[in-house]
Amino acid sequence: MSRTITPFPAPRLHLLARIAAAILGGYGFTWGFIAAGASLMFAAGMGFHDAEFLASLLGVLAFVAVFLWTFAARRLWVVWAVLAGGGALLAATGSFVQSLLV
Repeated sequence: MSRTITPFPAPRLHLLARIAAAILGGYGFTWGFIAAGASLMFAAGMGFHDAEFLASLLGVLAFVAVFLWTFAARRLWVVWAVLAGGGALLAATGSFVQSLLV
């Protein structure tokens, strides 16, 4: 009987890490996406509630895309880096633009 070598030592932990990245990382990324989008659209002259609604609508699409990409990506560390780094960068952009508006 031959023994197959799995690329991950604990497949269940790997799956749990992917699920956590999809839900928690996707939420953080989407939150930053909505914050940056709403503040940038408001700064561009769109009404606040319109900018907020459009950013939220696009955020739902972004969350679905990020959620699916999390399971399709080959390397989990790249997923976490993009979600955490991108979410932080987007949230910082939104916060910076909001501070310029006040």
